Order: sequence, then C-alpha cells, then structure tokens
Amino acid sequence: MQLTEARSLLFIPATAPHMLAKSAQRGADALVIDLEDAVPMDRKIEARQLMVQAVKRLAGQMPVLVRVNAPSNILCEDVAALPLSLIKCVLLPKAESAEQVKRLASLLEQKSEKHAAPTPIAALIETPLGVVRAEQIATAHPSVVALGFGGEDYAVAMGIAPKSESLLWPAQAVANCARAF
Repeated sequence: MQLTEARSLLFIPATAPHMLAKSAQRGADALVIDLEDAVPMDRKIEARQLMVQAVKRLAGQMPVLVRVNAPSNILCEDVAALPLSLIKCVLLPKAESAEQVKRLASLLEQKSEKHAAPTPIAALIETPLGVVRAEQIATAHPSVVALGFGGEDYAVAMGIAPKSESLLWPAQAVANCARAF
C-alpha cells in the first residue's frame, strides 16, 4: 500500500507497548509510533528504545511511520534511533519553516545508506505560523510527500475552541497547499 492510499492512521505512544502489540489488528491503514506529545520528557530515551523494538516487530505487518520531536536537540536523538529501512515516513510535528524541514531531511540523509532512497517526510502544520508558511514548508525539500493539519494544537496556539467552524479555514488552507505542491 502507498501512503497516499492510507485512509486512517493509528497514533500510538512509543511508551505503550501493550497498545503497540495489538495495533496491527485495529484496522488502520498505517501505524504512527509517536515519540512526541504522547511521551513525557523524562521518558524520551525509553521511548526511542521501545520504538525500535516495535518497528522491527510490526514493519512486516503494516506500514509504520514515526512522529519525531521538533526541537533540534531532541530531533537529532530521535533520528539517530530510527531504523530507516523499516519505516515508511517520518512525521515532523509543529512545522513552521522550510529550515525545520531541511534540517530533518539533512539528518535523515546523513543517517541513510549511500544508495538508499530518501526517507519521505510528512510535515504536520499545527500553528498559525505554519499555516501561513505552508507553501514554503511543502516545497522545502523533495522528501516532503505530505502535509497534515493538527487542529488541536492549532486551536491551542490560537486560543480558540477546537470546533469545526474555527478550524475550517486553516484545514482547507493546508489541504489546498498539499494538493498544489
């Protein structure tokens, strides 16, 4: 299955091995192992170790993606732990600039084998700045294959309730940009 055909993504914290063990039977088209918001700061190292174990166990059963952390110091450690040959895509949360995307792409390129295909990147746009820079983010690097809109984080950043009427314009703006680029 190509990621563009995925209708549903199941996000599970890397620190929830009991949930990861059953994830392939949940009916989702792909699994996202989360190293970001669902993992407390004091469990990031443990989460990386559990992520590697889960990816190795699940990659043959369903497409596996990994959501990394956006802050540069944590991002470097997350990328260093990724088993790139087994994952379909890396999700970059809270993308607000082309520079963030280029940084991730560079880290992935440094880690990958010389003749390996570039690791696909999905930029998650979850802030007002990210929405207004969606075109720059989408075109920052050839590895960007998708954009996603994070309504809950966007609503928090805006100080508004996460209701469909308040999220319609930014969600459409991101979707339009994804389709255009």
